[in-house]
Amino acid sequence: MKAAEDLSPKVGVAPACESLGVPRSSYYRWQCGRDSQEPREDAPRRPSHRALSEDERHVVLSVLHEERFVDKAPAQVYAQLLDEDTFLCSIRTMYRILDAEGEVRERRDQLRHPPYVKPELVATGPNQVWTWDITKLLGPVKWTYYYLYVILDLFSRYAVGWMLAHRESAVLAKELIEESCCRQGICEEQLTLHADRGPAMKSKPVAFLLADLGVTKSHSRPHVSDDNPYSEAQFKTLKYRPEFPDRFGSIQHGRSFCRTFFPWYNHEHYHSGIGLLTPAMVHYGQAPAVLQKRHEVLQDAYAKHPERFVRHPPRPQQLPPEVWINNPASVIELEEALH
Repeated sequence: MKAAEDLSPKVGVAPACESLGVPRSSYYRWQCGRDSQEPREDAPRRPSHRALSEDERHVVLSVLHEERFVDKAPAQVYAQLLDEDTFLCSIRTMYRILDAEGEVRERRDQLRHPPYVKPELVATGPNQVWTWDITKLLGPVKWTYYYLYVILDLFSRYAVGWMLAHRESAVLAKELIEESCCRQGICEEQLTLHADRGPAMKSKPVAFLLADLGVTKSHSRPHVSDDNPYSEAQFKTLKYRPEFPDRFGSIQHGRSFCRTFFPWYNHEHYHSGIGLLTPAMVHYGQAPAVLQKRHEVLQDAYAKHPERFVRHPPRPQQLPPEVWINNPASVIELEEALH
């Protein structure tokens, strides 16, 4: 708790407690206790007068170890003993006795998931890292969907490829990736393609294609949407458009919408994450000229009315020099703050 108290003024109570694995309720309770008086050690609990004696516990354990009961759950043992006119203790007490002996565990062979490595990807220019995902679009009636595949450039947010289909398919995904790589002129060892762990993303056709093209594949950790945030954000932009319908009447309707949306998104949408530039400006190297022109416009406005700008002359938003998925620098900064 002392470490959380030292760290909280620097990063805040919630991040400090989260990084140290301390519940915020415990932190606040500890602070209240510290303000009133120094925290004291809890007195050892006295055994309840209702508890079984040591001899009675040994009797229960020996019965549970009998050959006829050794493979039965305590509830089964409890019921059978009652039918034999015998009551030793409650079901819960049987569990407590077995747990004290280390004999309570899952008997079935459980699947153990391997530790998944957090993806750490960085792009300092277009066509270095692509992310892709598939989202469902509602069809004309309940339980009908169309599947929208979108490949996004991490640095520029440019949608380099999209497809709307009736199903999620590894073959269709392979075709879209291959066409997008050809259209963008991707060379061997140039590109990393990042996706989640959906069936199409992990399929053999896609894996073989990436190997043939010399493209490095990367996958999110299971059930961690933050490992593919840019594709998720792009889908949100798609579905929050005013003209986005509640349902699409047909797949042709969906494709017609997408043919309007993606040119708008790539060439007209000023993206807040890339200095209020359009994805096409960044993807095709037009950003420096656009930013220079914006700078001249702002300098002219400052020259005409300097009194309207209090702290400094206005400056256009700049293009980030690099874009990360899971930047390790943020983790290092937190560790430094802890020390």
